[in-house]
Amino acid sequence: MSRSLRIDVFFDFICPWCLIGKRQLERALAQLRVSRPDVEVELAWHGVQLLPQIPVQGEPFAAFYRNRLGSAEAVRLRQAQVQQAAAATGLQLDLARIARMPNTADAHRLLQLADAVATPAQRDALLERLFAAYFQQGEDLGDRATLLAIAQSCGLDAAVVADCLRGDGSPFVGQAGAAAGGVPHFILDRRWAVSGAQPAEVLLAAMHEALAHDAVQGQSA
Repeated sequence: MSRSLRIDVFFDFICPWCLIGKRQLERALAQLRVSRPDVEVELAWHGVQLLPQIPVQGEPFAAFYRNRLGSAEAVRLRQAQVQQAAAATGLQLDLARIARMPNTADAHRLLQLADAVATPAQRDALLERLFAAYFQQGEDLGDRATLLAIAQSCGLDAAVVADCLRGDGSPFVGQAGAAAGGVPHFILDRRWAVSGAQPAEVLLAAMHEALAHDAVQGQSA
């Protein structure tokens, strides 16, 4: 008998820990498929705009982090920490190519629309492409033309997605309340929560715990 497991992931495109958490989740899911091939996973991604105050044209990336962390040395140390964590998951981030801290509202609206109009494969490709655009190619996720080009590269019709790209900086209203403690944030079967870019082993253990709990509940029902 097959068993379903729903995983809700809350994230923002500008958060490197969210991309690192995505890779850890992928590792955990690969291990789950081996240990529990009977489990069908339903994965849902929910955008959280961490910095809605960023202007539509964005802000200079280097200046933003220098102001946020207090010094160039603090920025260097933080980026080294991020790069080390990313490398451990097989990711190569090119932070030096990022020129602007973007307003991510339209990027989130684009992915939200893809959930409704695209195939699951197209949606997954779009999510991966948007992360790569920012952290590996230094593209501006606040730029409407850039987002349209990315959408088309993933097989989406530009005419269908154009209206969701407002280009006015209006905040993205998602489900930020469900990730009040920060992102990435994972909720399993709508009750088990895991916060942060945890190792794959931690995520896998949470999955098994959720599955075991429901099995016990099913037996006692």
